[in-house]
Amino acid sequence: MTVAFGIDRLLADPALRRPLEGKRVALVAHPASVTADLTHSLDALIAAGLNVTSAFGPQHGLKGDKQDNMVETADELDQTYKIPIFSLYGEVRRPSGQMMSTADVFLFDLQDLGCRIYTFVTTLLYLLEAAHGTGKAVWVLDRPNPAGRPIEGTTLLPGQESFVGAGPMPMRHGLTLGEMGHWFIQHFKLDVDYRVIAMEGWQPDGAGFGWPESRIWINPSPNAASINMARAYAGTVMLEGATLSEGRGTTRPLEVLFGAPDIDAKAVLADMRKFAPQWLDGCALRECWFTPTFHKHAGALCNGLMIHAEGTFYDHHAFRPWRLQALAFKAIRRLYPEYEIWRDFPYEYEFNRLAIDVINGGPALREWVDDPDSAPVDLEAAAGADEAAWAEVVSPFLLY
Repeated sequence: MTVAFGIDRLLADPALRRPLEGKRVALVAHPASVTADLTHSLDALIAAGLNVTSAFGPQHGLKGDKQDNMVETADELDQTYKIPIFSLYGEVRRPSGQMMSTADVFLFDLQDLGCRIYTFVTTLLYLLEAAHGTGKAVWVLDRPNPAGRPIEGTTLLPGQESFVGAGPMPMRHGLTLGEMGHWFIQHFKLDVDYRVIAMEGWQPDGAGFGWPESRIWINPSPNAASINMARAYAGTVMLEGATLSEGRGTTRPLEVLFGAPDIDAKAVLADMRKFAPQWLDGCALRECWFTPTFHKHAGALCNGLMIHAEGTFYDHHAFRPWRLQALAFKAIRRLYPEYEIWRDFPYEYEFNRLAIDVINGGPALREWVDDPDSAPVDLEAAAGADEAAWAEVVSPFLLY
C-alpha cells in the first residue's frame, strides 16, 4: 500500500495549503525531508508557490553533513533562494526571537527514529515553546516512526531533562512527531496554533512494521544509515555513554551491541544467553570484527556483536533493543568486573553528569549494570511499569 507522508499530502491538496496563503512560511528540515519523488521539501514548497522566508536545520545541519555529537553548524544564506538558513545546533538550540520573527507559520518536516534521545524530538519541543503565546503557528508534516509502536525503557526522571531528554517519556516512545507535538502541548501547557498534516495509509503494524515498504530510506543523520539501525538505536545509542565502540568510523554505526579490542565477544554472548535469554528474542546476533577509521578505538581491531533486526530474523513485537543493550553491558560487567565501561566526558552540553545517565534520563540502568546482585527481574519491573504508564498517557494522542 502506498503511504502519503505529510509533505506529500500538503503539496497534493490545495485546500490544505490554503491557510498558508499570504503567510510567511519557515521550514525545519534535513536531508531526509523529501517528497515521494525525492524532491527536497524546501524546493517542493517553493515550487508550489509558498512564500518560504527562512529555513532551519537541526543537529547535523540542513545538509546533514556534521558527523558527530557537539559538532555545530553555522547560520548561512541559501545561495539559490537567498533566504536565511538558521542552525538549531550551533550558537543556539532554541529558536531566538529574531529567528521566530522571520515567519508566521513554521513547517516541521523532520524524519525521526522514535527514540527520546534522537534530538529532533527536543527540537520540536523547543520550537513549540518558542511559539508559545506569540500567535505563531507550528505545523508538523508527519512522517513514520520507523521503530513502530513498541514502547521500551524507563521514564526520564524530573531534573534529568537535557537536549537528549525533552520530558518524562521512555527511551522508545512509539509516537510519530505529529503525535508527540500534541502530547508536548498538553503536558507542558503550551499555547500554540498547532496542527498536524497527518499521513495517509500509514499502518504502524503493517508491512514494514513502521517503515512503509513503498518508500526508500534516506539518512536523517549521518549515522542513521538503515532501517536496521533505526530499530536497534534505542539500545545501541547507549554506547555513546560507554568506552565501547558503537561502530562509528565504520560503514554500520549503531548496529553493533559493542566493539572493543579487549573484549571477547563470544564469551559475552554466551553470558547474555545464560543471564537473560528472553532479552535476545526478535533478532539475530553475529560475532564481528572491525577497525574504526575514527572515533573510539580508531585504528584498533575490535571484536563485537552485530545486531540483525531485519529479514527473517526480525520479530517486531519480540525485539527489545533497550533490554538487549542493557544485557550486553551486564554481561561485560560480569565477565570483566573492573572494566571501565562508562565514559566520563561532556555529552550534549551536559558537563556534570555521566553520559550514560544523561542518555537514560537517570542512573537506574547504570546502577543495575554495576550491582553484582541485580537480576533481570529488577530491570524488568522498573521498565515494565514505566512502559505501561506511558502507553496509557499517550493513547489519546494516537493518530493512526
